[in-house]
Amino acid sequence: MAFAPEEFTPGTSPIIHELCSSGGDPPHWEPLYRQACDFGPEIFTQRMVTFIRNPNLNTTWLFRGDILFDDEPGYGEDTEHHGSLDMVGSFDVAWPERRVVAGMTRTRTMVRKLIPRNQRRDDPMNQTCEFHRTSTSQDVPTPSPGKTSTLVLYVPHAQTVEDMPFYHPSVRAIAHLHEWDADTQRGSVSVHFHPFPAGIFVADEKLRRVGYHLLERLHKHGESSLRGYTKRVHHDAVIPQPRFQDRYSALKNKYARVVMDAWAETTDPKKHVFEDLGIAAFLMELWSDMYGADRVRFPGFVDIGCGNGLLVYILNQEGYPGWGFDARKRKSWLQYSTTPCAASPTGSSLVERCLMPSVVPKPENETPIEDGFIHDGLFEKGTFIISNHADELTPWTPILGALSDCPWISIPCCSHDLTGARFRAPPPRDKTKPKSTYASLVDWVAQIAEDCGWTVETEMLRIPSTRNTGLLGRRRTIDTQDVNIASVLAKYGGVAGYYANIAKLVKTGPRSH
Repeated sequence: MAFAPEEFTPGTSPIIHELCSSGGDPPHWEPLYRQACDFGPEIFTQRMVTFIRNPNLNTTWLFRGDILFDDEPGYGEDTEHHGSLDMVGSFDVAWPERRVVAGMTRTRTMVRKLIPRNQRRDDPMNQTCEFHRTSTSQDVPTPSPGKTSTLVLYVPHAQTVEDMPFYHPSVRAIAHLHEWDADTQRGSVSVHFHPFPAGIFVADEKLRRVGYHLLERLHKHGESSLRGYTKRVHHDAVIPQPRFQDRYSALKNKYARVVMDAWAETTDPKKHVFEDLGIAAFLMELWSDMYGADRVRFPGFVDIGCGNGLLVYILNQEGYPGWGFDARKRKSWLQYSTTPCAASPTGSSLVERCLMPSVVPKPENETPIEDGFIHDGLFEKGTFIISNHADELTPWTPILGALSDCPWISIPCCSHDLTGARFRAPPPRDKTKPKSTYASLVDWVAQIAEDCGWTVETEMLRIPSTRNTGLLGRRRTIDTQDVNIASVLAKYGGVAGYYANIAKLVKTGPRSH
């Protein structure tokens, strides 16, 4: 059903009738928009819970919503506060009065903390979310007689309009009302505001646009659920969302402005800086799980195909020793290679090298390559290998990990085979997945990793890139000595031509010269 809502003019009589337990005037709920829908109360409730848990679906100003309290049985075990409402008041003095709606019964209460992306601009804010359903009592009128009604209220913990953060509309509360006729299997959803201050109609165009947007998103998600839409992309499989986002925010506040102001490359700093900060945040949380937060056990890292070197720089600055190499030196290396690294062949954290894996044979009659500009792909056992959009080195990443018994992460980008040539990987094994070039590449690299004895974990990284699939190898299914690398190379097309390609590159000299 197309989204074409009915707009209520400012000052329209309320549809929601709330009672006031304190004895004052009852709140005035002003309707803004109403849209017909085909989805019923169950889908409406499910979608509203999704929006409560993920406020970022409605606005880019917010990271997430941390659930502090939920009195729904079976839902509160993973929240910080689950139990009586007295517990809510104990941690939040701005806890608002419970809402009482004529003709309806409150069925569920959730309290969430809204976490903004930019906490330098606004602080997090708590918000109570209440679910109400049509009462079976006939003593009071229902919002719409003859229909089943489900109501969800968002009540911010803010006493005045001045207390309202930037990312929240300047209203006392927001309501979503779902009305349903079981006989016709048709219904409607509507959005309502409780204005700031009381008695003022919602005529502000900006506020009305917010209401329109909220209803549009709800309608879209509800109708998609009715058609059987299932989410294909699942984030936070390895690192929980709050941990990643808190780490990312800290890194962004510390580095983003400084790095962008000093950007030395011709590429867009916004894309590269925020992308590398996101990858760094993920790796730091991952390494905290793998090695402990004190970093004493951290074995070091190597970034193969390190590009501008920013990721290496950030990790070094945060106390994680490691180095990176690339076939071409970048301008940025002058400011990023400030941390010495004992594991690096030159002692610098950024080194100009081409990868010539030790398992690539030298063809007959081929001119030997000078050792000074190549790396054999063998690293100290346990070194964490980073392969971020490493192009030709992407399929080699799990192989290098198996050769040196090193954990690794690969974030594939462009599709290359083991010779370094561009190619199209076979379609994914899972026939339900897209047959795109990228999906095919990701599955092909995962197959190589599995044949090298790795248990492959997948994380859809929260970075500003469409190439955001992270393949992680940190656990093994068989010992490294039991992997027949020659058979793996042969199975995936062989390496004929790789040596010649590197020889040509070395013959022309470092591309930065």
